[in-house]
This record gives sequence, C-alpha cells and structure tokens, in this order.
Amino acid sequence: MSGERIINSEIHVAMFPFLAFGHISPFVQLSNKLFSHGIHISFLSPSANIPKIKSTFNLNPSIHIIPLHVSDNLPSNTSNLHSGMFGTLIQAIDSMQDHVKTILFELKPNFIFFDIATSWIPEIASELGIKSVYFSVYSAISASYLCPSSRLDDTKGRDITYEDFKNPPLGYFPNSKLSLQTFQAKNIFIALFQRFNFHKVMQNFSESSLIVFKSCKEMEGPYLDYLQNQFEKPILFSGVLVPEPSMDVLEEKWTKWLDNFPTKSVILCSFGSETFLSDDQINELAIGLELTNLPFILVLNFPSNLNAESELERALPKGFLERVKNRGIVHSAIVNDCQLVLLPFKGDQFLNSKLIADDLKAGVEVNRKDEDGFFEKEGLFEAVKTVMVEVDKEPGKQIRENHMKWREFLLDKKIQNKFITDLIARLKSLA
Repeated sequence: MSGERIINSEIHVAMFPFLAFGHISPFVQLSNKLFSHGIHISFLSPSANIPKIKSTFNLNPSIHIIPLHVSDNLPSNTSNLHSGMFGTLIQAIDSMQDHVKTILFELKPNFIFFDIATSWIPEIASELGIKSVYFSVYSAISASYLCPSSRLDDTKGRDITYEDFKNPPLGYFPNSKLSLQTFQAKNIFIALFQRFNFHKVMQNFSESSLIVFKSCKEMEGPYLDYLQNQFEKPILFSGVLVPEPSMDVLEEKWTKWLDNFPTKSVILCSFGSETFLSDDQINELAIGLELTNLPFILVLNFPSNLNAESELERALPKGFLERVKNRGIVHSAIVNDCQLVLLPFKGDQFLNSKLIADDLKAGVEVNRKDEDGFFEKEGLFEAVKTVMVEVDKEPGKQIRENHMKWREFLLDKKIQNKFITDLIARLKSLA
C-alpha cells in the first residue's frame, strides 16, 4: 500500500493481550495490520512490558499504548514465572477489572479484543456498550478439539480428567483420527485446569460478542466451520499474521558460518523462550543432531537465574562441542525456507503439529513415548533424514512440496492483506 493508510477511523479497537510474550506478539501484529488500514488502535499493557512491545515486537510508534499497573510483587510477563506464582498472577490480572473498566469507559472503543485470562471482559464491555472480541491466538484445531461446548457434555456432571482430552469431544468429525498421547493430554489438562480455569476459558467463547481466530479457512476450514456450529456467533479470522521480516542485518559471524554450507542444508533447532529441556532430553537432542551429519544451529534456553554458558557445558554430552565444532553452533538464545521437524512440548503446540504433519502434510513429527513424551536420538535422526536427506523419496518429497506451497501462500502479501480487509469489513458491519 506504499505506506498509505486507508481511513477507517470510525472504528476504534482496544487490545488487551495476556502477559505471555507468545500472546503479546500476535496482538501486536494484528494491531499493526489494522492500524495500517486506518483503524484506531489503543493497546493496553503493563508498564514494564511497554519498552519490549515497542522494540522487540515493533508496535507501530503511532499506536496509543495505555499503561496498566500490575502488583510490584509480580512479574509483568510469564517468561520466568514458576508454576506456584501463576495463580497469583491470574488474581492480579483479575484485580485490574475496575482499572480496565475505567479505561474502556474513557476510550469508548467499538471493540475490545481480549485474551485467554480475562473472561470478565465481556460483562464489563456489555455494561459499557462495547462489543467484546475473544481473539484466540490458539489454532482452530486446538479450540475445536479442547474447548467446544460439547466438551462439557462428555462428562455428564462428573469432573473432567486428562483422560478425556486423549480423545476428541462428542460429535467431532466422524472420520477424524485426531487424538492426544497421555503426556500431551496431561500437559494440556494442567494448563487448562491448574494454570487457567477451564470453565472461564469456555466463557471466553460463550460470552464474547464474537470470536476472531489467528487462522484462515484455507488452512483450518473444517475446524472453523465446526466451531461456528458450536458457538452460534460470528467467527472471523485474521489470517495467520505472518510477522514482517526483520530489517536487522545478520551478524558477520553468522553470515560467514552459513556461507560454509549449501543452501537449505542447515538445521535450525529452537523451542521458544519459555521451554526448558531436561538434561536427558538435551542429551538425546544433541546426539540426534550429531547423527544427521548435517550442519545445525541449536538454540537452548535456561531460566534467567542460571548461568546459561555454564549450563550448556554441563548439560551437553561430553565431548559434543569438540566433535561438532566445524558444523554445529549451540547458542543459549538467539519464516525462512525451513523444513519442519515437529517436536512440540506444551499446550496447543501438540495439536498445531498434528495440523502441519497430518492435515497440511508439510512437516514430520518426531516419535515420542506415550506416558512421558520422551524422545530418543534415533527418532529425531529419522525425522530430520525424512525432510533433509531423503528429499527425492516419499514421504519427504511430498512434504517438501507441500511445505513450499504453504510457504508461498503465507508469504503472498495480497492474500494475507485480503484477510485483514475482510476482517475490517466484518467489524464495520458489526460495530
């Protein structure tokens, strides 16, 4: 659009993401895209997160940020939050209700986009004549499997257990083979019942004025249609909100190292800033990468109270760094053309991986043990070999072709921009 903004200033949207960076990022991406089309955006955030939102997440500097005050005894985000503090954090968020209500009364937006931990927003918004929009940063496959209204019908009055999540809800797609392993169901159960309140999560869907998914019909059509039937309210979608590529120049040391290897031959292995692997899993991961004989970059994360460099030396197999020094880089923190080897560790990652591997057939998932999710070096090696070595054999050949198809789809700016213009048109019709 050559930097020009289409004027839609009659629509005012307030954004209120959860404090985890994985939630803040898509809210920022959507805010920037709506703002570029002239939508008036007000972004609510704890004061301590504002510098990171402006720099790391690149919120458009013209967007109005409203600072929120969180208890001094609590972190402003979840990156180093131990499990014992999570309930207290949710209580602190709940304590902001009056503060947020006052802000919304003063702002008078048409819509308030809210997140998983603020199920009280719809009631406040309704009192103020504002439409509440549950913006699900989770995939439609995850929501359709875990949180449809029919999930509560399964239990017939008894408490839900993790065993319930191993199978899809009543009335799910008749021919669906979708299911979760034991370790996956346990992880999700803990997240939905011990970190968040499952019934309040369900309220986000049932009590909001409308729902927006960070998805599209092309990738998740059946799941979006299923959710539409479940909740009987407008379900819109923003597209997957592919981030704009970074304008930062790659450091010279990385450029020189990458230049040593053929195009598309380097493995990048990263798990996100809030995933910490056990020593045993680091050992299997490192040896599995070593077995591939391919160049790789392995990014590992450790809690901020530990010395990352010393933890790396302690956790990696003895002699590993020396053996791979010419073809491997291990770093304690750092959508190109990367083939997808899927090794999910928590929450919706499990179902997202199944979408990519089974529905889109654009990646391969590493085999795991059912009870604890442990993966072995041989399983990692086989998965990498499928998409990086055996490129002319099936299933690797088809996976790479599908990967390229979806990559082109996601990077097509006209297609992605149309998702935003369609979303704006629907919002205007519902304002």
